[in-house]
Amino acid sequence: MTISEHLQQFHGLPIFDYPEEHPGVELPAPPAVAWRIAIEPYDSEETWPEAFARFRAEVDTTQVVALVIGMWGEAYDHPSTLVIDELLAVQAQFPALRALFLGEITYEEAEISWIQQSDVTPLLANFPELEELRVRGGEHLAFPPTAHAKLRTLAVETGGLDAAVVRDIAASTLPALEHLEIWLGVSNYGGTATIADLAPLLSGERLPKLTYLGLRNSEIQDEIAAAVAAAPVVARLSTLDLSLGTLGDEGAAALLHGQPLTHLRTLDLHHHFISESMQERLRKALEPDGVSVDLTESETEDTSEDPRDRRYTAVAE
Repeated sequence: MTISEHLQQFHGLPIFDYPEEHPGVELPAPPAVAWRIAIEPYDSEETWPEAFARFRAEVDTTQVVALVIGMWGEAYDHPSTLVIDELLAVQAQFPALRALFLGEITYEEAEISWIQQSDVTPLLANFPELEELRVRGGEHLAFPPTAHAKLRTLAVETGGLDAAVVRDIAASTLPALEHLEIWLGVSNYGGTATIADLAPLLSGERLPKLTYLGLRNSEIQDEIAAAVAAAPVVARLSTLDLSLGTLGDEGAAALLHGQPLTHLRTLDLHHHFISESMQERLRKALEPDGVSVDLTESETEDTSEDPRDRRYTAVAE
């Protein structure tokens, strides 16, 4: 799997690509869509700040609810500070903004490991009404411990996430957070988080309203499953998402032998390396109690390779 297609919806709204030129094209009502603003880094006749300025001149930004930021330049040369600085400079023009996706970029535009991020917490500090923040790309990503009273969804998509970012998210004060999704990635692309780094998140002490926990796209998925099997936070979840990673029979067995999971609405394990017999055990243990168990995208280990390389995450480079 790679991220090959742009999203069609964000924050419950259809995404509308703000066009470079649109004679005769009627723009939608500002609050009716999530506005995607991006440029072609090689062929565009304008820079991202110029496109953003044109957008603000043409659309009543006081009614804009959601923004989706795509390519802002050559991803491996231009960090996301270019976008963040522009947003902060005009924050007063977006009083209704509730959702922001920074880096909604497909692999054909830039591999996820090429996307140059930065410290994204100024967005939270300057948009106190923000309810959803999604970031794609882990290179140079920073998230120093921060506080935000209203953020309900935080998602960080990477092919490799530095452990410091995980620890800093865990140290943040996000009392309204309901959905936390972290793509941990692989060591070859900067993924350094360990179970010890995840421990504060698994305790749930700083996340009183969390109902969705996604620890996804990891090469240590069996270890994560074993830790989750005894994690206090699980008791209050409705969705546990361990998808996109290298989960195998060892991790699946840990889930079965750990704390009860029958209270969950969804257990998402898609893209995995679990044997058919263990898949059946999971279904028999959980589905009679109404748990939706996603075991799609069953992968097969490559036994011809080095044992360390027999499994792979869905997204890496």
